[in-house]
Amino acid sequence: MMNQELLLQIIAEWLHDTNLPSPVPRESPVISLESLSTILAIVGPRRAGKTFFMLKLIRNLLDSGHANQEEILFVDFEDYRLKGFASADMDGLLAAFQQLTGHEPRFLFFDEVQHLPEWSRVLRTFHNRRRYRIVIAGSNSSLLSSEIATELRGRYEEVLLFPFSFREFLRFQNLPYDKALLHTAQRGRIMAAFDDYLRFGGFPETFLRDSVAEKRKLLQNYYTTLFYKDILERYNIKARAILDQMMMALLNGASELFSISTFEKQLKAASFAGSKRTIANYLHFLEEAFFLITNEKFSYSARKRMMNPLKVYLMDTGFGLLSGAFSENRGKWLENMVAIELYRQQKRMFYFKENQECDFVVQEGGRPAEAWQVCWEVTSKNEKREFKGLLEAMDTLKLRRGGILTHTQEAIRSFDGKTIRLIPVWKWLLLGPEGLMAL
Repeated sequence: MMNQELLLQIIAEWLHDTNLPSPVPRESPVISLESLSTILAIVGPRRAGKTFFMLKLIRNLLDSGHANQEEILFVDFEDYRLKGFASADMDGLLAAFQQLTGHEPRFLFFDEVQHLPEWSRVLRTFHNRRRYRIVIAGSNSSLLSSEIATELRGRYEEVLLFPFSFREFLRFQNLPYDKALLHTAQRGRIMAAFDDYLRFGGFPETFLRDSVAEKRKLLQNYYTTLFYKDILERYNIKARAILDQMMMALLNGASELFSISTFEKQLKAASFAGSKRTIANYLHFLEEAFFLITNEKFSYSARKRMMNPLKVYLMDTGFGLLSGAFSENRGKWLENMVAIELYRQQKRMFYFKENQECDFVVQEGGRPAEAWQVCWEVTSKNEKREFKGLLEAMDTLKLRRGGILTHTQEAIRSFDGKTIRLIPVWKWLLLGPEGLMAL
């Protein structure tokens, strides 16, 4: 059991020593905590701003007069002092709160809740008591509604919070935009901002660092923390060297195909003993920790999808600073950026490969709906490959929507009697497919 004096100290610090920051506005649904009837989960990568988002919700409660701080319990389960905290200690935590305030809390905010053993059972118990409004946050996809235990079905809703979208990044940089502005001289500032966003990613703290070296150091720290805390410690991994080799391979192979069988052979050639099962498990762990996005090859057959290599993307393009020369691989990071945005929108996506290749096929309602090819610049040397891949995907799957996403090119081209639109990724990110159709 946890030391009760320690629990009293942690709660006293929250009640009396916490200064609520003024967080950066994020794109998220309006949340009314005072009428919340389900458990609200804020889920996304480490350092994406989940804690700030929770504190913003708390600030809103205080500013609106719906609660005072002595009605709110906030606990960060990544606090090193709570190492060894068990589900049986929750009653002691509530008792400590009541000892200091004279009453039970009305609102429970639990940060990095995945570190709490049996967290889903604990939350169900609290929810059944119907005394609390419950908000949790976590850096593991096991908190998503598609992954949670059956015991929380119907009691649970989520807000996905990732590193800044491009729209949020522009707001952070005090660069407002609208459709009209995209036709003025301000367009150049937006395009320059996009180049920074592409290179350095969307983690909020990255843009508070002045030099490239400082940004790289910060992202290296994120990478190391994810390696040790979110993967090595959480899953009790013994084969540290294999995980290290795998993460470096993925870092350098973003937007490329990843074959478990091929990687197993590479490990053996380097005298590492890693089985296909181990590699598959590590891939799953990296997805759970929001380091990796994986795409299957499109097929209506689940078996065929499983038999083909995955295409892998990193959750933030800023990690490219750790992988080598950015300028030599600009196209793959542009493609990675598109994958992140589709993932942010919770789109189900695949890559297409038959006679030709197409980077993204996006499903809606269980059926393929649009196809996108990503190319830094369409030139006379690559246009045949890029157009044929897109058109084969659209013809095979009978799609009407699609195009080629580029760095700066914007045009309408004809190829084999078909009209194809070239769209800058920055504009696609700002306006989305629906907004682009209205232009």
